[in-house]
Amino acid sequence: MSGNRQKKTICGLVALVGPPNTGKSTLLNRLLGQKITIVSPKPQTTRNRVLGIFNEPDCQIIFLDTPGLHQARNQLNREMVKTARNAMAEVDVVAYMIDVTVPTTAGSSGQRAEAARLLQNVGLPTLLLCNKIDRIEKEKLLPIIAVWQEVYPFKAIIPISATRGEGLDILLKQLRHLLPQGPKLFPEDIPTDASERFISSEIIREKIMMFTKDELPYATAVIIDHFRENPVQNLTTIHATILVEKDSQKGIIIGNRGAMLQKIGQAARHTIAAMLGVKVLLKLWVKVQKNWTGNPRTLRELGIREGDSRQLSVVSNQKLHPDN
Repeated sequence: MSGNRQKKTICGLVALVGPPNTGKSTLLNRLLGQKITIVSPKPQTTRNRVLGIFNEPDCQIIFLDTPGLHQARNQLNREMVKTARNAMAEVDVVAYMIDVTVPTTAGSSGQRAEAARLLQNVGLPTLLLCNKIDRIEKEKLLPIIAVWQEVYPFKAIIPISATRGEGLDILLKQLRHLLPQGPKLFPEDIPTDASERFISSEIIREKIMMFTKDELPYATAVIIDHFRENPVQNLTTIHATILVEKDSQKGIIIGNRGAMLQKIGQAARHTIAAMLGVKVLLKLWVKVQKNWTGNPRTLRELGIREGDSRQLSVVSNQKLHPDN
């Protein structure tokens, strides 16, 4: 073999799709070995399309983590579902994820029928990821696989545990077979196209969900008003506004004498500082904005809107040539 022959690389895009709370974000964080997208036990945690880049010397797999597919009842949820569907127009392979702890009953046949329609319309090579296998007995897994085998001609059905990392070697092997050869789109030291500003807002929202638990509906959002880095002081200053829809929700987030807001801020600051590797000064405000979940302008400001799926060619060009 000629020493000058360039080794071929695999590079392609994979959409992580499926119902809410199946573990798509947990899987992406596990594959990348770092946290780039927030997780919580609450369904519909992911609102935006989040891009994560898995690198090996001869392979770059670009994962698109998407909001969960569900019956949308308001503008926010409709835009989330559109984001998930639009992501599938950009990719080479679809990885459809299910939660095997959710009973497979006659009542869930509608979900499977909807999945079949969606995947048939997309017409891409598709893997079925059966997540959370660590939470059920092995004998219960085979009947679930048998039911889903009838839904769509999946290229492979892969039992996995995103939290434990089980089955991920098989997943990556299958993706290598399905993805095209081509040059890497991103430098190898870039794990995501998401800005530090965006990730910081998501971390704050994650802490809100963590500490308020079932007390607070999903009608919360975080807008970063100020994000300033000071390399001399090794300090990043962040001002953020937490949006809610009702005065009662504002009271829950602020808490007794501001205790809850302080708790959220301290936890978020610690996580953001670990991500940035600098000291962080974080200031939070809570604002009531009635029906923000139905306000197109607010949704655009949050990056949640129809057609918000970013063109990868533009994003990768900006990353590779930041001075342009």
